[in-house]
Amino acid sequence: MTRVGFVGAGRMGAPMVSRLVEAGHEVRALGRTDEKCQAVRDLGADAVTDLAAVAAGADVVVVCVFTDAQVQQICLSGELVPALPPGAVLVVHTTGSPRTVQRIAAQHPAIDVVDAPVSGGPHNIAAGTLTLFVGGSDEAVARVQPVLTAYGDPVLHVGGLGAGQAVKLVNNALFAAQIGLLREAVALGDRFGVDEQNLLASVSRGSGASRVGEFIAMRGSVAGFVDDTAEFIGKDVAVVREIAAELGSGLGILDDVITAGIRR
Repeated sequence: MTRVGFVGAGRMGAPMVSRLVEAGHEVRALGRTDEKCQAVRDLGADAVTDLAAVAAGADVVVVCVFTDAQVQQICLSGELVPALPPGAVLVVHTTGSPRTVQRIAAQHPAIDVVDAPVSGGPHNIAAGTLTLFVGGSDEAVARVQPVLTAYGDPVLHVGGLGAGQAVKLVNNALFAAQIGLLREAVALGDRFGVDEQNLLASVSRGSGASRVGEFIAMRGSVAGFVDDTAEFIGKDVAVVREIAAELGSGLGILDDVITAGIRR
């Protein structure tokens, strides 16, 4: 049994907490209001109302908030990380800059930091099939393996600290670019007089198939899929572009296709 603190028991975090409890871990999760505390208790976890209480006595603390800026606020200037016992591990699921987790580690050398951005949705978490791109030392990743495998499969250790974020950002850039390609393909099909739903369903069975194409075919249209995902993909694409610019690079041909993919 691992003592797990959890910050961000929302759309993605709530099923993670549930899976952790089912796996036999002792879970304490943040709930800032009475309603949110009750929601945490309904998942089988203990509810606390401040960050220091989340960290107190924890072996592992998991952060699953929406933006990189929130991670920075919680972990670089908040009370969470200073309250962690020496030797504890901080796991960041939020997709963001590799530099954020590296700054946290540099600022708090008494703990280990692991970045583990995710690919998938709440249904994957509930089934225990969430894909995790994990960055960190071999020792730290091994220590959090029992926590991550409660809801993750595969758990892919892709390199040192920050590598998980880098892989996730590349993945989402490619994801957005494929949406853009499919939007152009649908436009071409329309010029050929082919119905969009029929085209998407057919291409998903051909050599032009992709997982993104399958998702869009299930949704029925590119525009509908973009409406469903634009907030999440747009956030990650903004981070990709920012990090590439910091490195003095661009996204090359991906950038034009991405722009086509995320426009609404």
